[in-house]
Amino acid sequence: MSAVQRHAVVAGAGIGGLTAALALHRKGWRVTVCERAPGPAAAGAGIVLAPNALRALDAIGFDLTRTAGRTLPAAMGLRRPDGRWLSRADTAALAARYGGPPLALHRSALADALAGALPGGTVRYGVTVTSVDGADGFPVVRTSAGDLDGSADLVVAADGIHSPLRRRYFPDHPGLRHSGETAWRTVLPASAGPKGAATAETWGRGERFGVVPLADGRTYVYATAVVPEGYRPADVRAELLHRYGAWHDPIPALLQRIDPAAVLQHDLYDLAAPLPRFHHGRLAWLGDAAHAMTPNLGQGGCQAVEDAVVLAHLLDGAGAGGVPAALAAYSAARCARTDAIRVRARRAGRIAALSHPLAAALRDLAVRVTPDRAAHRAMDGLFDGFTLPAGITTASGGVGTRW
Repeated sequence: MSAVQRHAVVAGAGIGGLTAALALHRKGWRVTVCERAPGPAAAGAGIVLAPNALRALDAIGFDLTRTAGRTLPAAMGLRRPDGRWLSRADTAALAARYGGPPLALHRSALADALAGALPGGTVRYGVTVTSVDGADGFPVVRTSAGDLDGSADLVVAADGIHSPLRRRYFPDHPGLRHSGETAWRTVLPASAGPKGAATAETWGRGERFGVVPLADGRTYVYATAVVPEGYRPADVRAELLHRYGAWHDPIPALLQRIDPAAVLQHDLYDLAAPLPRFHHGRLAWLGDAAHAMTPNLGQGGCQAVEDAVVLAHLLDGAGAGGVPAALAAYSAARCARTDAIRVRARRAGRIAALSHPLAAALRDLAVRVTPDRAAHRAMDGLFDGFTLPAGITTASGGVGTRW
């Protein structure tokens, strides 16, 4: 590490931005996180951290078990609207294959835990990074607060799917592509959720509904539908009951218990094309800002965590003059993997959203007859595809330099 403490400015306090801040902090950097929201988000949705993301968090010594408490239920899989299972997996088998089961928790709980591991004052809410100039040298960062204006050794653009910094530095990129679907998401209190429910996604024709018990006893529910871009029903509860109210238990009961004011609706987008690189001089992009993908594989947040850990590792020991080269190595390490997952998520979404009766029936049949071993192999590239860079050891063992 340089004798003079290096300073990183992170634009955005989402999961990727906070993970990057924590990883850099533990490598000796001084970090300032600027988040345009006025404070931590209390509302929101759940997140399922797959084994690859948990392995990355373990690499920086961040123990989620203190936050999570418990893991997913024993069963998880895909169902039809009448309740019949298309596929069902045992999380114990997943744990045996990938070194640990997935972990489901509220996004705000994960964000609070990451922010809580940072020094006080690191995260500045209500502050927007308004511009980053001169990234080929030492970037000049300007913010809405004004008092942070100045140069930095590094800027991390974790400013989300509509990233202004991506638009600024890649003006010729085609931007976002609408998937053809919208999504509703909410989290029900523990008293409103079903007891002992399995984690399941139900596939209809052009519609899906997911139920995910969270680690703290609450239940995350989500639904998707093929609708025109910008479609917003006047009565959310009536819309959801119309679409999913006749589906299998516990879906109708869950719909009766939702608070319409707490339901988030977002159209689903991904990047229309990959970025040519994830860096420009001393500016690096990660998460949705770098490789926005649809949520069909549950890998958006997981890939942001991977980005953050790899970025901090490659910057470690780079020295003040070596930051641009370290960011070029970061691009080389992350572009191909994240784009392959972006494309795979897009294809998975097209299959799940099939609405023609014959096409949907053939899809369901294909899922039912797929052997478990083949389904597991399909997940290997996701869950085992993240390789810790040389020199990192995890909290559970390994060789190299400890974080």
